[in-house]
Amino acid sequence: MTRVVLVTGGASGIGAAVVRRFARGGAAVVVADVDEARGAAVAAEVGGVFVLADVRREEDNLAAVAAAEALGRLEVVHLNAGTGGSPLTADDFDADGYRRAVAVNLDGAVFGLRAALPALVAGGGGVVVVTSSMAGVAPAPFDPVYSATKHALIGLVRSVALAMADSGVTVDAVCPGLVDTPLLDGVRAHAEQAGLAVADPDLVAEAVETLARGPGSGRAWVVQAGKPFTPVDFPAVELSRA
Repeated sequence: MTRVVLVTGGASGIGAAVVRRFARGGAAVVVADVDEARGAAVAAEVGGVFVLADVRREEDNLAAVAAAEALGRLEVVHLNAGTGGSPLTADDFDADGYRRAVAVNLDGAVFGLRAALPALVAGGGGVVVVTSSMAGVAPAPFDPVYSATKHALIGLVRSVALAMADSGVTVDAVCPGLVDTPLLDGVRAHAEQAGLAVADPDLVAEAVETLARGPGSGRAWVVQAGKPFTPVDFPAVELSRA
């Protein structure tokens, strides 16, 4: 039976690389994105299905999952759609940018999980991979709002993974460093000047594919050019007792 994979934000960057990698492996892939032209082109390239979806809308996430289920048993969901945030300093703040970042990066993942989890459980289990960021496990002074949403995704993933522990569904996060995608454009010159390594999107796609094969759940995996694929070790915190 052909495995079915759903990728949000699949029209470009990391999402498109994930779509192509799973398609090369024989999967039927659903590309969900707000960019109809690019999304449809990527889907046509791999013989997949395109769904016009704004992840900020719960109904669009449900429609994307329904399109995937129409192809067979949904096994892998990559909640990848994301956007930049806004500065947050004493004299610089963009309220609209803040709301958009929270809606796309965090609401999109929550609504994506809400839509996908029942389908994965009904199918006997599956894998969810959420795209967070290195900015989700370390400070990012260049974009505090983006960093806040990506930190929130780590908490979401770790908590939902525990809640779904007995369901057959695993939930993990990938935390890419600098990747050659449109989101890098705003800091590309700074990265080059600083001599920082920029990863090819397929390196992140390889990490997503690895998580789709492997056991374990509730971890955040750092993906950087020139370094091994590594889980973040979070300290254990014990509740105080009376």
